[in-house]
Amino acid sequence: MTSNRRTRRMRAATGAALAAAVLAVLAAQPVQAAAPGNPDTGSPAAGPLGADLPPGPFDDSFYLPPPAPPQGRPGDIIRWRPAFPGSNAANADAWQVMYLSTNARGERNTVVGTILVPKGVDAAQAHIVGFGPGTQGPAFKCAPSKAMERGTLYDQPAINDALSAGYAVALTDYEGYAPGEANKPTYIVGRSEGPALLDAVRAAQRLPQAGLSPDAQVALQGYSQGGGAVMWAGEMQPDYAPELDLVGVAGGGVPADLNEVAAGLDGYVGFGFLAFAATGLDFSYPDLALDSYLNETGRADLADARENDCVVELLAKYPFKKISDYTHTDPLPTAEWQQRLAENKLGQGRINAPVFQYHATTDEIVNTPQAEALRSTYCAKGMDVTWKTYPSDHLTGIFAGNADAGRFLADRFAGKPTTPNC
Repeated sequence: MTSNRRTRRMRAATGAALAAAVLAVLAAQPVQAAAPGNPDTGSPAAGPLGADLPPGPFDDSFYLPPPAPPQGRPGDIIRWRPAFPGSNAANADAWQVMYLSTNARGERNTVVGTILVPKGVDAAQAHIVGFGPGTQGPAFKCAPSKAMERGTLYDQPAINDALSAGYAVALTDYEGYAPGEANKPTYIVGRSEGPALLDAVRAAQRLPQAGLSPDAQVALQGYSQGGGAVMWAGEMQPDYAPELDLVGVAGGGVPADLNEVAAGLDGYVGFGFLAFAATGLDFSYPDLALDSYLNETGRADLADARENDCVVELLAKYPFKKISDYTHTDPLPTAEWQQRLAENKLGQGRINAPVFQYHATTDEIVNTPQAEALRSTYCAKGMDVTWKTYPSDHLTGIFAGNADAGRFLADRFAGKPTTPNC
């Protein structure tokens, strides 16, 4: 009994220390601006590509999706506004856009993203980095574009490096962030994330104010949730966005197999991410009926998280919780959930551009073996893969691979030969 209590105290202290470390890292960041196949694209939307489309609105209603997505092509812009460029005010111009995309069920939807173009470059000649941000949290205030403006986006160093290199950046918020009851982030659902990222690049190319070329070379970069998003975008690109000149994909901390990731989080320090992922799947696939499995604690805590929690709270409030604490029946083993999890397992497609995949060797959030399995799957497909590991945990892995990822993409833009290590 005494030993068990001591173990629980040590685990709680570990969770609190990890949350404190995340908070310290976020506080140190500089402030910066704010489905298989092709969907039915319909007819071009009236107005989105015209320079006369007025900006706005300038409050949070900007994020509210229209009652029904307008007709148009994926990547067409519905609305735009200038974004606050924060500490890079002298170095980059920034805009927020709402653009058309495709949800996990292959239906037309809308997504918000941020487009940044470094000043002093010829935008028409600039390369574009489609950036997949990492986990931010379920509350609307945690949307990546809001985190960027607030100065809490831990991906900021990688974005700053891209801008300093002269690249434009197209960052997606992913599907679902909105005020109030409209807030339904589809966290970790690859078949939603892939189109959202590819269409952010298309939107960047179609925003007249940005001045970017539709023929620009494109690379994709992200870590954690973003690492999964860029791999999904890479796998889907040949069919979904074949016109994009994709030259490279750099993804770290990749959650490739959600079943394996879930097994590593249940009862451990990162349980909050597992709970967030369950709601993301449920928002993407209403047939999963998550609420029917939840107990009173589950309903209350998930509703509170959706309203209030970002990544620090996910770590600090839910360490070592279990699925059984929140449900009367575990939904994960059911046929319905397993079908959707299987649909969102990476490795079903092929990335036709060179890939840099990296991972922390002691990753306590996104376990390393399932990422190694993805690397093996990609190599078996004959893909051009460079794999690297770092002696770090998930948090420090965010920064461990940034420089190598940046160099990898710079070499791809420069047309240098790759050095795959399958």
